[in-house]
Amino acid sequence: MDLLRQALSLIPEHLYDRNVFSDLSELEEIRLRCGRPPCGVFGGEEHPLSMVDVTSMELERVLEKATGASMHTSIEALRSGYLSYRGIRIGVCGTLIQEHNQIEGFRHISSLAIRIPKECRTISKTLPDQLYPLQYQNTVILSAPGGGKTTALRDLIRGLSNRGYRLSVVDERNELSCTEGAAACFDLGKMTDVLVGGDKRVSAMMLLRTMNPQILAMDEISSEEDCETIRQIIGCGVGVLATAHASGPDDFLRRPLYRRLLNEQAFTWAITIRLSGKKRVYQSERLSTCA
Repeated sequence: MDLLRQALSLIPEHLYDRNVFSDLSELEEIRLRCGRPPCGVFGGEEHPLSMVDVTSMELERVLEKATGASMHTSIEALRSGYLSYRGIRIGVCGTLIQEHNQIEGFRHISSLAIRIPKECRTISKTLPDQLYPLQYQNTVILSAPGGGKTTALRDLIRGLSNRGYRLSVVDERNELSCTEGAAACFDLGKMTDVLVGGDKRVSAMMLLRTMNPQILAMDEISSEEDCETIRQIIGCGVGVLATAHASGPDDFLRRPLYRRLLNEQAFTWAITIRLSGKKRVYQSERLSTCA
């Protein structure tokens, strides 16, 4: 079963009208909000999938399916506001239960965002040879939230791996490989090793000790601990390939969180993803020229 079919299998069939959208192959996300019609995200824009309002009971049933009717076993993931279902990330909003400054779960669910992982094989065909004619240089992929960073990262990992670089991948949310059992849904290249489910720092240190990577890849640098992990990887003489939320190099350079990394010249290249109509455009730029 492909990932689109898996995502659609979570929701009742009456919530997506085939007469409204006969082709769902470009569907990026499914947005379910209590009391509102379901929406699909196509090319970064939301469009109604049907005219039927979603009920709170239907939201709960989606989560029951995703967790195998064992919501309590997924409490650790829910504390971060999402669940992972066979590589599909489900963002959760509602009324939190919080005790002693710790989130214990949700009292009520008000909306879900079901993100459908995509495969793109255009980036790896051209960018690696353009950016790294001699050797790999540390690269960060930038876009606004939902801009396609994870898809681009996945493709660049595959392209570098198939060109002979040994990569280790920190797949914290199982979105890069979409691993089920020992098998990955997505091809990440012939020389790639993947560690699924651990936080970035712990996973990165394990991979450095055990897999001898030339490049270590991870998604979404979003905390000071993530930045410190990047510094430790580089300090071990290993290349870094990562993503971050920013609209472009100038925005990235202004962020206090990344300032020390940039002052230390942790990244040489930035690949920025922008929408042109409904198409994504990939632009590469040396960060040293943006400082």
